[in-house]
Amino acid sequence: MDYQSLVAFNGWTFIAQILNLFIQLYLFKRFLFKPIKNILAKRQAEVDAIYDEADKAKLDAQTAKTDYEAHLLTANAEAEAITQRAMESARAQSDALITSAQAEAAAMKQKAEADIELERRKAVNEMKGEISDLAVSIASKVVSKELKAEDHERLIEQFIEELGDEA
Repeated sequence: MDYQSLVAFNGWTFIAQILNLFIQLYLFKRFLFKPIKNILAKRQAEVDAIYDEADKAKLDAQTAKTDYEAHLLTANAEAEAITQRAMESARAQSDALITSAQAEAAAMKQKAEADIELERRKAVNEMKGEISDLAVSIASKVVSKELKAEDHERLIEQFIEELGDEA
């Protein structure tokens, strides 16, 4: 074996090797690199689509969250307003009931006072009648012969008026 032949420069062999290298590069590029690039481009497109969908979902979630928070705030405000109106309504009803009860109590008191006054007057009139009857009978027995009936009645009426003024 001749080692020198391994290192020697042969022009046709060199050209054939260069042509062989270019053919291999062309074949690798055509059948290996292009399909791999296409696969990588498709995968990159899929990843980009997934990222776009994730960004869109994140944006939708943020929008939904802000809408939810806005609805929650309005719901809280409405609940507060409803509670306030209910409390005001309850106060108004309570005040109305109290006012009505007070008016009813005052009317009952006034009626009771009027009834008491009426009964007192009846009792006074009855007492006057009884007193006048007693006075007439006593006076008639005591002074039957000394006074006339008209004078006697006048004295009784005067006595009753004095009693009425004192009562």
